[in-house]
Amino acid sequence: MFTGIVEELGEVTAVENLGDASRFRLRGPVVTDGAKHGDSIAVNGVCLTVVEHEGDEFTADVMAETLNRSSLGALGVGSRVNLERPTAVGDRLGGHIVQGHVDGTGAVLERKPSENWEIIKISLPADLARYVVEKGSITVDGISLTVVEAGPDFFTVSLIPTTLALTTLGLKQAGDPVNLEVDIVAKYVERLLTATRGAAQ
Repeated sequence: MFTGIVEELGEVTAVENLGDASRFRLRGPVVTDGAKHGDSIAVNGVCLTVVEHEGDEFTADVMAETLNRSSLGALGVGSRVNLERPTAVGDRLGGHIVQGHVDGTGAVLERKPSENWEIIKISLPADLARYVVEKGSITVDGISLTVVEAGPDFFTVSLIPTTLALTTLGLKQAGDPVNLEVDIVAKYVERLLTATRGAAQ
């Protein structure tokens, strides 16, 4: 489990095409400290498994399902990525419960800079819109954020200078894809309500 509090802005150093999968090599001095084979690291919000670890770099295999469902397939050598290690039991939950299981992708629609923050508008797939509410939580490229406005096919988030400086959202431009993970609590509540209604009929 993750919390959506990005630990560092890493970099893709190599991409190997494996046919129905890809192998990524990524640099991240913070998240590789003490890393070992089999550990999990979230890359732009996608939970990946460490295959190899050497120095401040690690490799991870990304299957076709993940490449199709997320924006990882658009990454190349030099791409910057948000990195986060799993939360240890007993740590503070700084963001919200994040699984690292991307629900879909959106795209940056526009940016509105202000003196002390910036509003970013992001497109929202129709099948995810029902899980996104104003002042609720959403994960964008692995970053735990609060929804400012929730529309039928978009949402907005307000970013402080720290988020802009230390994550990929400071670099994204209109048209760039982002990974989205909606609040897992909303999905469980929907499932339970659906089951309860079905049992009552």
